[in-house]
Amino acid sequence: MKWKFINGWMPGLALLLGYQREWLTSDIRAGLSVAAVALPVAIAYADLAGVGAIVGLYSCVFPMIAYALFGSSRQVIVGPDTATCAVIAAVVTPLAAGNTELQWQLCIMMTLMTGGWCLIASRFRLGALADLLSRPILTGLLNGLTITIIVDQLGKIFGFQTKARELIERLLSLPHDLLGSHWPTMLLSLLTLVVLIGVRRLRPSWPAPLIAMCLAMLLVWLFELPRHGIRTIGGFSDGLPIVQWPSFQPGLLRDLVIPSLNLALISFVSLMLTARSFAAKNGYEVNADAEFRALGVANIVSGLSQGFAISGTSSRTAVNDANGGKSQLVSIVAAVVIGVVVLFFTSPLQYIPVSALGVVLVYASWSLLDFRTIIQLRRRNPPAFRLALFTFASVMLVGVMPGIGLAVLLGLLQFLRTVFRPTEQLLGVNEEGMIHSLGNGAHVKAVEGVLMYRFNSPLTYFNVSYFKRRVLNLVDGMPFQPRWVVIDAVASFTYPDISVISAIDELKRDLKQRNVKLVLAGRRTDLKRWFSANRAKGEEKGLLFVSDLYLALKFIQSSECVNCEPSPPSETKVLALEDKSALHQPPIEP
Repeated sequence: MKWKFINGWMPGLALLLGYQREWLTSDIRAGLSVAAVALPVAIAYADLAGVGAIVGLYSCVFPMIAYALFGSSRQVIVGPDTATCAVIAAVVTPLAAGNTELQWQLCIMMTLMTGGWCLIASRFRLGALADLLSRPILTGLLNGLTITIIVDQLGKIFGFQTKARELIERLLSLPHDLLGSHWPTMLLSLLTLVVLIGVRRLRPSWPAPLIAMCLAMLLVWLFELPRHGIRTIGGFSDGLPIVQWPSFQPGLLRDLVIPSLNLALISFVSLMLTARSFAAKNGYEVNADAEFRALGVANIVSGLSQGFAISGTSSRTAVNDANGGKSQLVSIVAAVVIGVVVLFFTSPLQYIPVSALGVVLVYASWSLLDFRTIIQLRRRNPPAFRLALFTFASVMLVGVMPGIGLAVLLGLLQFLRTVFRPTEQLLGVNEEGMIHSLGNGAHVKAVEGVLMYRFNSPLTYFNVSYFKRRVLNLVDGMPFQPRWVVIDAVASFTYPDISVISAIDELKRDLKQRNVKLVLAGRRTDLKRWFSANRAKGEEKGLLFVSDLYLALKFIQSSECVNCEPSPPSETKVLALEDKSALHQPPIEP
């Protein structure tokens, strides 16, 4: 019972209990590499979220350990990332109105609420929500977030102040703002960028952000650059800062309910994309519901340790995988290293220049720009292209949270349109007796007297009227008068909707007035049970149920040949439908 509980609730711990000793060296090396990358990036993301740098480190230590125990992915590294920090900043900054203590409080409460939503979703096994934010939405969202982050960091990189608050206004005022740039800040930003790019190209395995940040800190300390107008993050004391709660107003939580739900969804989708990618690469599976639970626990732990919302980070996960990390021990090693820095080495962090943080953020976000994918969607899938472009434009024009909401709404409307008005096919047979869509090949022809129809969507109350109308219009518009209508029930009958059953009875009645019989092919046992359970006793039946389309044609052929004169054997071809293989299907001739 104990092992069953551990495997079900703490898959990471279950793997660690069966740890293989030969993994240790690789895991320690990967853990040190992850910590080297995570330290400067976490501080930069804390600045993006509008809280102190130490909060970024708080968001790494205990959440990484929590995910290592509860997560099912062996490679994923959790921590602050672009999407979550951008969403948090978009929500809490207007509410805080410049009050840094309140901003920290709101970040913590939003993180706790996000974790709570994740645990609720896991409890109800809603791991399938990972597919709600489709690839086009995510592509447009990440491109919009990246542009937003880059524009927000330009003031720090060039050393100017701007009065504009919204993205479009900032872009419009950018030429004027650049005239007020601070040259020493620009030179330090340029040096940081050169180091980042140089280390990345010459020594790809080295932690470029850490090296660039250390060099910038050294220059600030040696040359006393704050005296020349270069801003540093400062704010580090000998002790660990603690948030103060007596002044918090609980009424503000109302404004966080829906944004925290959206953040939970975004964080989970981001985590699952990373987890599935690296699980496929390393040959194992991840459990979506367990990942939801792990993300919820990690966010709650982050909130309780005074951090902000976290998710799976693709860049640090890639560092883990590139250094041969084999298990969740990598997260624990990285967390311990960052914890040691938090406890004993925070004083040097006060020399980090704000401009260097801005460059690191832009550098980390740049890889998320992916306009090529959006352009490719235009040729491959126009609806997906429109959805990605709409998401990108929404985030740019109306902000992160409203943009996400509009994009999800448009995606749902596209889905509903597909369900309301799905594709459809008329079916026929080829020379080998195989059933195909008409127009799918030159030798596929309709069976005389039979209209075979496929409706490519589950039938439900909001599209069954359209289905019925389409069938009747097709019957009336056929070049020959059909005597039979055969519906492919497998594609459209998925559950017993009473509105659908009533509409089918009406369709049967309307077809009967046209001397046409209705046959439902597929799901024979389910359909008989559903129609029987939803009909009044003694109600006229008259519907024909068969197991599949081939047996439907065989039944029709047999019914129409009961009273016909037998043809000479050489001219008679019997439909042998018991064997469904393409090589053994004899041709059908009505």
